[in-house]
Amino acid sequence: MSASSVAKRVFDIGGTLLVVALVLLACAGVWFRGRMVASLPQLQGNASLPGLSAPATISRDAQGVVTITGANRIDVARATGWVNAQDRFFQMDILRRRGAGELSELFGKAALPLDREARMHGFRKVAEEVLAKESPDKRAIFEAYAAGVNAGLAALAGKPWEYVVLRTEPRPWLPEDIGLISFAMTQDLQETTGHYVRTLAAIRDELGPKSLAFFAPLMTPDDAALDGSVAPLPPLPPASEIDLRRADTPAPATASIAGPDWGDRETPGSNNFAVAGRLAEGGGALVATDMHLHLAVPNIWYRVSLRWPGHSETGVMLPGAPMLVAGSTGKIAWGFTNSNAGTGDIIVVNPSVSPTDYHGPHGDLVRYDDRVETIAVKGSKPEVVTYRWTIWGPLVGDAPKGRQYAYHWTADDSMATNPEILDLEDAANVTQAIDIAHRMGIPSQNFVVADSSGQIAWTVAGQLPRRQGYDGRLPVDWGFGDRRWDGFQDPKEVPSIISPAKGLIWTANNRTIGGKGLKVLGDSGYDVAARAHQIEDDLNALVAGGHPITPKDLLGIQLDDRAVMMATWHDILVDALKSGAAADKPGRSALLEAAQTWEGRADVASVSYRVVHDFRLAVAHRVLDPIFAPCVDQDPDFTWSRLNYEQPLETLVKSRPANLLDPAFHTWDELLLAAADDVTLAYSKKGLDPRSATWGQRNTARIEHPFAQFLPHWAGKWLSMPDDELPGDSYMPRVADTAFGASERYVVSPGREESGIMHMPGGQNSNPLSPFFRAGHEAWVRGDATPFLPGPTKYTVALQP
Repeated sequence: MSASSVAKRVFDIGGTLLVVALVLLACAGVWFRGRMVASLPQLQGNASLPGLSAPATISRDAQGVVTITGANRIDVARATGWVNAQDRFFQMDILRRRGAGELSELFGKAALPLDREARMHGFRKVAEEVLAKESPDKRAIFEAYAAGVNAGLAALAGKPWEYVVLRTEPRPWLPEDIGLISFAMTQDLQETTGHYVRTLAAIRDELGPKSLAFFAPLMTPDDAALDGSVAPLPPLPPASEIDLRRADTPAPATASIAGPDWGDRETPGSNNFAVAGRLAEGGGALVATDMHLHLAVPNIWYRVSLRWPGHSETGVMLPGAPMLVAGSTGKIAWGFTNSNAGTGDIIVVNPSVSPTDYHGPHGDLVRYDDRVETIAVKGSKPEVVTYRWTIWGPLVGDAPKGRQYAYHWTADDSMATNPEILDLEDAANVTQAIDIAHRMGIPSQNFVVADSSGQIAWTVAGQLPRRQGYDGRLPVDWGFGDRRWDGFQDPKEVPSIISPAKGLIWTANNRTIGGKGLKVLGDSGYDVAARAHQIEDDLNALVAGGHPITPKDLLGIQLDDRAVMMATWHDILVDALKSGAAADKPGRSALLEAAQTWEGRADVASVSYRVVHDFRLAVAHRVLDPIFAPCVDQDPDFTWSRLNYEQPLETLVKSRPANLLDPAFHTWDELLLAAADDVTLAYSKKGLDPRSATWGQRNTARIEHPFAQFLPHWAGKWLSMPDDELPGDSYMPRVADTAFGASERYVVSPGREESGIMHMPGGQNSNPLSPFFRAGHEAWVRGDATPFLPGPTKYTVALQP
C-alpha cells in the first residue's frame, strides 16, 4: 500500500472518530439538557401535596416572584416548603450542610476547612436541641415545611441538575435542618473562634495598652451613634511603648509589600434606616434595608408573599426556613443589619500538669471533653477530627505563658436559638415588635421597625450575654469565679429607641449607642462610621429639604455612591505628588494626572476614585504592617483590617509621629510616595494606565454559581450573572464589590406596600433554563425602583390535599 493510501486511510479513520466523538458529545449535551429541563419547577396546573387541610395555590408573576395562599399557617408552611424545593433545593442543601459541617460529602477535600470550622461547634446536635424545646405550634410549622420540601423535591420530573453533575442523590429534608440554615447564617455573620478578641489581646500584649486604645478605639470623634455619643481619639502611643526607629527594633519586611490588591475587608454588613410617618409622604412610616452579603447564584434570598386568613406578608426568606426574615406584614415592616455586638468571649484556660485536665472554676481540676467528629469526604476516606472542649467552650488557640484560649459563644447554647421571629407575623405595632425582637434567637442584629400608625423604633435582636466583672473586649480568666456570664440579658436592659424625637433611625454596622447601652451590647468589631454618617447626613438633608419623604428618596440614599470619606485621601495623594516628586517620574506624573479631576464618587467611569481607593490601601499597608509585625509574629492569623482603623490611620498620616514611621523611610513624605509607587507598579503589572483605568473596570461583578469556577469562562458565564460594572464601594451607602454587596434592596411603608420598592441581584430559580434565572438582575444593577409587591399573576399551581 502506497504512502498516500496509508495517509488517506488514517485520515478517513481519524475523521470517522472525530465525527463519532462529536455525535457522542452532542448526545451527551442533549441528555444533560434533558436532565436540566426535568429539574425545572412546575409552573401551571394541579399538584398533589399530602397533609394540606384544604387546597392551596402557588402563584407567580412574570419575574417568578411567588405568592402562596393557604387556609392556615400550617398549610402555608407546607406549600412554602414545596415551592422552595422546586426552585432552590440544592441551595437549601448547601446551606444546611454549611451549618452542619457536611459540605465535604458533596465537594470533597476542598470543603474540609469549612466543615472543620462548623464541626467544632456541633451545630447539628444544637439544631436538634432547638427543635426539641420548641412549642408544639412552632414545631408543627417546621414539620409541615419539611414535609412540603420533600414533596416538592419528589414532584420534580428529575432531581435538581446539580446532583446530576455531582453524581449523587439529594437526601430528605428534616425539621431540624431549618435550625442548620440559621447556623449557616450565624457562621457568615459572626466569628466562630473569637478572632477579634484575640487580635485585641495581641496588640495589648505585643505593643501595649496605649497602642490598643489608639489603634482599636471603641468610640471616635466621627461616630454616627443614634444617641449622638462620641469621644476623642485616644492619644498616640508614646515612643516608650512603641518605637519603630529604635536600634534594637527588627527592620520590617517592607520589600514584601505587593501593591493595593489586598482589598478592603468584607464584613457581613448592611444598611437599614427608617423615617417616621410625620416626615413621609402620605403619613406612612418608611423602612429601607439593604443587607450586604457575599453574592452568588442563586441569590441568598427568596422573594415571597404569604397569605392566609387575617395575614398577608411580603418580603424575603432564606430558602430552607418557613418564615420571612425581613419584609412587611401590613402592620409592621422591618429590616436588619449586623450589630457587631459582643456575643462571644475568649476565656483563658490554665492547664494542669496532666494533659487530660485543666483548672476550672475556683481552681478545681476538670477533665477536658474530647469531642470526636467524623467528616465524610467525597472521593476520599472520612476525616476524623477531635475537638477539645472545656466547660466554657472549645479550645481555639494558645495563650501566653503556656495557657490556652477557649471560646464561650452564645451560638453554642441551644437556648440562644429559636424561631420567635415567626411571632412578628402577629405584631400590631413597633412596641410589640421590639418585645419579640428581644426574645428572638437569631445572630445579634440591629432591628429597625416601623408600623402602620407611623411610628419607628430600633433595638438589638437576639440573645446577648450578661457579663459580670468585665466587658468582654479582652481575654479573661474565669477560674476565680469573679468573672462569668449570668445567663442572657434581661430584655429590659437591652437598649431600645422608640419614636425618636427627630423621626429618624439609621444603622450600618457601626456603634449605635454609648453609655450603659454600649456596656450591655459589648463589641465584636464595629465598622468605621463613614457609611452610617453618610446615611445620617442624607436623611437630615431630606428633612431639611422640607418635602415629604418618599420611597424613591430612600432608594436614592441606598444608591448613594459619593466618596465622602475618600475626599481626605484624595487631598493627601495630590499633596504628596504635587510637592515636585512627580516631575521626573512618569508613573507618578500619570497618577497625579488621574487624581487631579476628583469626581467625588465611586462611579463606574471614575478614574480618580480608583487611584485614590488604591492609594489609601497602599498607605494603610505601608503604615500599619510594620507597626503590627510583632503581632503577626505572635499570631500568624493576626489582621489589622478588622479594626476600626480609619481615624487612627488619618491621624498618623497627618501628625507624622517619628516613633511610628517605618525605619525604611527618612520622612513620612517618603512613605506616602512609596505608597503612590505601589499603586503605579500594580497598574504597570496589569498593563493599565491610571489615567484611563476606570473604577468600573476594577469593580466588575463576579456573581457566579458554585460550579462556574470549575468551567471554562464561556461555560461558567452561562451559570452566572452578567459581568456588569458596578458603582459603589465599602465606605458609602452603595456597598459594592465584585462578589459582595446588596443582596436585596427594598423600601416599604407597612400598610402601603403598593408604593414600595424592591430588587435583588439574581432571580428566583437556580436553573439556567428557567425564565426566572436572571429576572430582576438588570434592575438591581441600574437601581431601578421596581415594585415591592409581586406583579400580576402569570402562572398558577393549584396544590391539592
